[in-house]
Amino acid sequence: MRSGSSELLLEQQQQELRLRKIRELAPKKKNGNRRFRSWRERARFYGTSTLAFFSVTAGASLLFLVPLYVDPAISTLSHDFIEHPTLCTTTRREDLVGIFNCSWSSCREGCTSDLYRCVHIYVTFIEQNITIPENMTDYSNYTADWEQSNEATLLVNIKGCGYPPTVTCKNFNMYYGVEGAIYPCFYSRKNKTVVLTSYNHDDQEAVIIHFFVVPFVITVISSIALCIMHCDCRCKKDRSHRRNRPQCRRPRIENLSDTSISTRVDMLTPAIEVYKPPL
Repeated sequence: MRSGSSELLLEQQQQELRLRKIRELAPKKKNGNRRFRSWRERARFYGTSTLAFFSVTAGASLLFLVPLYVDPAISTLSHDFIEHPTLCTTTRREDLVGIFNCSWSSCREGCTSDLYRCVHIYVTFIEQNITIPENMTDYSNYTADWEQSNEATLLVNIKGCGYPPTVTCKNFNMYYGVEGAIYPCFYSRKNKTVVLTSYNHDDQEAVIIHFFVVPFVITVISSIALCIMHCDCRCKKDRSHRRNRPQCRRPRIENLSDTSISTRVDMLTPAIEVYKPPL
């Protein structure tokens, strides 16, 4: 009987231990140990989210803004167009079909599609510095007294392409593609075979500032702020100036010099000779 009762007690104790382990291993309720964030932790969380959003958005926008706006603006400024307009005269127009014939176009809608149809507009312009009278519509009598340049190509912009409503090639070809048409234009000082219908130096600089400088600065500032918030950016102190502490432990027998070992041996030899074991 005693053995049976002791076995029952052991089984009960083991069962209680199992229940305790199961309760410990069981997932705790979420609402039971809910931890409330302080105002500082909340501000840190929302600040990190905001900075990460601006950093990613501004950095990704550069991938689209640079080829579409910044690169044409830089190319336009590098060609050094005249600031004040001169007068151009359309000499001829060519409507071509085929990929090999359409390596360029005076105007096309879309800068990534392949060219199967294109329009080439050739013009001559007045190289001398002239002042066009305001509210002047008939330029035929005004250009007769000036010498014309060699033939050049007319482009809607430096890339010769764009997107509506900024660029509408149908209206462009109808107005500038008529032979003998006279209108204000801007030619490049570095390459006089390139002529534009409109140009403003300040507008090109504004495009570079708005579409490149501003997103780039936002990306850099937000990235630096995230680094400061979540990384240890402090400079570590240089401890090389501290003196090395002297060793307190005794040198080992291997580190002893040969002279010290020989002196100890010489001191022990008289004692060995004096002591003689009994026969």
